[in-house]
Amino acid sequence: MRYRRAIEKLRLLAAACQSTTRMPLDEPFLHEAYVFGDVLDGADPVESVQVALVLNLSPEEVPWCSQPSGTAWLVDSLRLDKGGFAYWWRSRHEPVWNHVIRDPVRFWSLDGTDESVLDALCDRRFADLPRVTASPADLRRRVELELDRALAQLRTLDQKYWDRDWRGEHRGDGRYPENHLWEAVDGYLDLLGAVSGRDRAQNGG
Repeated sequence: MRYRRAIEKLRLLAAACQSTTRMPLDEPFLHEAYVFGDVLDGADPVESVQVALVLNLSPEEVPWCSQPSGTAWLVDSLRLDKGGFAYWWRSRHEPVWNHVIRDPVRFWSLDGTDESVLDALCDRRFADLPRVTASPADLRRRVELELDRALAQLRTLDQKYWDRDWRGEHRGDGRYPENHLWEAVDGYLDLLGAVSGRDRAQNGG
């Protein structure tokens, strides 16, 4: 899509995020939304608008590459499955950045849409964007922590996969136990690849 269309989609997404705060929940489920990737570099055309959506869930409930419980309605409400978006879920209790989500910029929070961010993107004033950055050491620790968590998640799934009660609890909304297993494998291998790639670079490979 053209760059200008990508920014329009971000504005629409911000408005949709704001609408979730009007739902009758004890506490908002969606807390923040960030954009990262090609849009922040001014690429034109843009293959997809990459966003990270921060949820009111514990880190253990949001393994990397997963579709956490309760997000199906958000995908529908935010029209994330209508094309043009690549999205990831994150926990509000940890940094949003990792080896994929690099130097993200928040464009929506519970305080509302950050119009200054969207205006800067529209005007291509990329130097004005408040990017959330991480040092190489912090990034390395983040990847290692998420890899340990992904392995724990994969082991749990291995133990429970054929349990009838567990399978019943993880079926519905067009999803099946196989989806959870695939996401756990995908997340683990992605993080393992990030760690292995780092190790190769350190060893001159």
